[in-house]
Amino acid sequence: MKSATEYTVIAPHGGELVDRRVPEGERAERLQKAQELKRVVLGPRALSDLEMISTGVFSPLAGFMVREDYESVAETMHLANGLVWSMPITLSISDDEANGIDEGDEIALVNGEGRVVATMTVADHYAYDKDREAREVYRTDDGNHPGVAALYRQGNALIGGEVTLLDEEPNPRPFPGYYYEPEQLRSLFAEKGWRQVVGFQTRNPVHRAHEHIQKSALETVDGLLLNPLVGETKSDDIPATVRMKSYEVILDRYYPRQRTVLAVFPAAMRYAGPREAIFHAVCRKNYGCTHFIVGRDHAGVGDYYGTYDAQHIFEEFEPEELGITPLMFEHAFFCLSCQGMASTKTCPHDKEQHVFFSGTRVREMLSKGEYPPPEFSRPEVVEVLIEGIRAKVAGE
Repeated sequence: MKSATEYTVIAPHGGELVDRRVPEGERAERLQKAQELKRVVLGPRALSDLEMISTGVFSPLAGFMVREDYESVAETMHLANGLVWSMPITLSISDDEANGIDEGDEIALVNGEGRVVATMTVADHYAYDKDREAREVYRTDDGNHPGVAALYRQGNALIGGEVTLLDEEPNPRPFPGYYYEPEQLRSLFAEKGWRQVVGFQTRNPVHRAHEHIQKSALETVDGLLLNPLVGETKSDDIPATVRMKSYEVILDRYYPRQRTVLAVFPAAMRYAGPREAIFHAVCRKNYGCTHFIVGRDHAGVGDYYGTYDAQHIFEEFEPEELGITPLMFEHAFFCLSCQGMASTKTCPHDKEQHVFFSGTRVREMLSKGEYPPPEFSRPEVVEVLIEGIRAKVAGE
């Protein structure tokens, strides 16, 4: 039998995991010097991006994008060097901050409390067209789209350049027991002897359809990474604390413990549909996943994207360009006649026999204290959700 060290894992995107953290022995001196630098304040999304860049989740990015990469990504979904990358990772600045920042400057990046968390060498300082980015990336310039709205709230200029992380935790980590950097997850997969790992992205509790496709995927690989996004989301999404509790409950009672890992994905949600599906897959590749589940309306919102647009976009790339295998799943539902989960590929019965609840409908039911039926989700998960909604209402 092979030892854990003999198992190989998938190569990171671009071939090498990025690490932009300052060496421990240099941290105090670098922090002291950074106090004298011009400052740029990072909001929650930029702080999250900084952390993801610095720990290798966004490999091969070593900093926020310069103009050449930004424009190439917006237009072609490739970095300027030809590597696949679908989402702009940029740092916007206000007009006030822009004054006095020049190319070649070293600046301090600070959080909302004014604490220096990193430095950045400004390689580029450029204007950009928000409407154009909205249309290219989000396929709409409708300000009601949450991703577009966030884009329109940004500053009017972008700065790009490599970052150096000075603070070990630039962003709050609400679930430290489930926080893994890419190198740590890769080591864990190797210890478990997993050569094929499927990643699952979610910002919602695991319902029956999720469980069905996760377990279907798990039949063909060694392990499942349940990797819920816990960064910035819409205000009406179910809070991360409630979702995490629901994941703990369902994994404990209904999944094989030796073949599943729960780890948080501390990224902000962008709601970019197809482009974000590619982005999510690449990030999971950096975590060590060899496969990635793409289901119905991945990273979608409202009716801005077609039901399976996030699957079709993978056809635009050669398999070797992505380096991770997408697993496509049809929308799953509970069939009353089959008495189990199915999809249109496996169920011969009429739609009248199919039980389907949208995330919006379920949130409405939960907010009213109504229990979705067991065909939607495990009773234990529903209990967690109801308790969470009650606590949220009581605290408002």
